Amino acid sequence: MQVELIYNRALHISRDICIGCSHCIKVCPTEALRVSGGKAGIHADWCIDCGECYRVCPTRAIRVMDDDFKDIFKFKHRVLLVPSIFFAQFEDAVSRKTIYDIIGELGFTEVCAVEQSIDTLIDEINHYVKRAQEPVISSFCPAVVRLIQVRFPSLIDNIMKLLPPIEITAQYYKKRFERDSIDERDYGIFYLTPCIGKIAAVKSPVGGYTSPINGVINMDFFFNKVYLAYKQKVPITTSIRVNSAISSKGVLYPTTGGESKHVEGNTLAIDGMNNVIDFLEKLENEEIKNVDFLEIRACDESCAGGILCYRNRFLAAQTLREFAAQMPDKHHLIHDYKYTCSAIVHMDKIEPRSMVKYDRNIDIAIEKMENARRLKKLLPGIDCGACGAPSCEALAEDIVRGQAKVNDCIFLRTILEKRGEISIEEAIEIMESIWGAERFNN
Repeated sequence: MQVELIYNRALHISRDICIGCSHCIKVCPTEALRVSGGKAGIHADWCIDCGECYRVCPTRAIRVMDDDFKDIFKFKHRVLLVPSIFFAQFEDAVSRKTIYDIIGELGFTEVCAVEQSIDTLIDEINHYVKRAQEPVISSFCPAVVRLIQVRFPSLIDNIMKLLPPIEITAQYYKKRFERDSIDERDYGIFYLTPCIGKIAAVKSPVGGYTSPINGVINMDFFFNKVYLAYKQKVPITTSIRVNSAISSKGVLYPTTGGESKHVEGNTLAIDGMNNVIDFLEKLENEEIKNVDFLEIRACDESCAGGILCYRNRFLAAQTLREFAAQMPDKHHLIHDYKYTCSAIVHMDKIEPRSMVKYDRNIDIAIEKMENARRLKKLLPGIDCGACGAPSCEALAEDIVRGQAKVNDCIFLRTILEKRGEISIEEAIEIMESIWGAERFNN
C-alpha cells in the first residue's frame, strides 16, 4: 500500500523507531493511519493533528515537529506567550517568580499570560452567539475544528468565526510593538503549547488568517528545561519583563467548562475525543436540540489533559482552580485589549478540508462507494487490524482505491488457502508485506 506522506504538519513518524505495533491505527479519529511494510504511515490529508497516536505510541516513534528553540535568538525582543496550564505542571514549592526568572535566563526578554485576551473575547462570544446559527461551536480547540473540517463538514458553519485566545494575545503584542515603533524584524512572538493541534493551527491557521506567532515550543520539552534549571539552582543573571495580568476567567478558560460558563444561554461542555465524536454524530443527525453554545475540547479535562503536559490532568486542573480563586474577576489591561484587538478578533469562513476517499469525480466516487459497501459485507466485521487498516470498513475503502487487496484480510485469505487458490508461501508473503519480514524472522 502506498501512503502519501509520513510527515503531516506537527507529526512525524520515525520509521527506524516504529515497530508497526498498530496501537496508533486503532485510536485515530479519522482513520488516517495504516501499517505497511511493518511501519505506520499517515494519510496527510486526513490527519487532524490531535495527537491521539502520539499518546499511545509505545516506542515514541511519533514525534512532535515544533520549532527549533534556538530560533528565539534571531530576535532582539523575545516574547513567550505562556498558558496558565504550564504553571500548573510544577509542584507548589516552585513559585511563579522562580519560573519567570528561569524563563528569562533561558533567553526570553518578556513573558505574557496567553489568556489575557479572554476577558475581551468573552464579550465578543456573547455578541456572536446572540446573532449566529444555533448551536455555536467554540473555535478554541484546533483539533476539534479540524475534526469537523475532515469528518463532519456539514457542521462547518456552526464553528464560531472568532480567533482563539492565543492569536488575539499575539495580535495585541504585534500592535504594541508597532506602537513602540519597533521593527518587525526585531521582535519574535513565541507560544508555549500543551498540545500538538496548536502547532498545526499556528502553522496553517483556518479562516483566512495569518498568525503573527513566529514559533511554537513544545511544553513537554520546555518544562524539562525549566525544571532542570530549578533543580540545578541555575543562577539568575538576567532580568525579564513579566506581563502577568490575568483574570480568574482567564486562568480557568482552558479547563472543561471554563469557556461555556461565561456564555449566555443554554451551553454544554464536552471533552475527550471519544465523547466529542459521539456528540458530533448526534449533532449532525439533529438529535441535539435547544443548545446555544458548545464548548468542545479534544482532550480529557481540556488543556489540563493536553498531549504535551507532564502532570496528571486532574491535579493540574485543581491547581488552576486554586490559583483562579486568588485572581480578580477582571485584569487591568482589559480596556487596552478592547481598544487594540476589537477589530481583529473575527475570521473568515472556515472551509472543509478535502478528505477524498474515493475519487474527485462524483460519478466514479459513488460507484466506488457502492463497491466498498458490498466489499464490507464480505469482510468479517471484527476490525482486528491484521490487514494494517484500523477497521474492515477502512480496508474495503482502501481496496476500492487500489491501495489494498482483498486477500490482505486474514479471514478471506484463510478461505482462499483452504480452497487451494493461494499457497501458504503466498499467504506469508502477504503478511510480510503488511507487517514486515523481520517480525516473522523473530
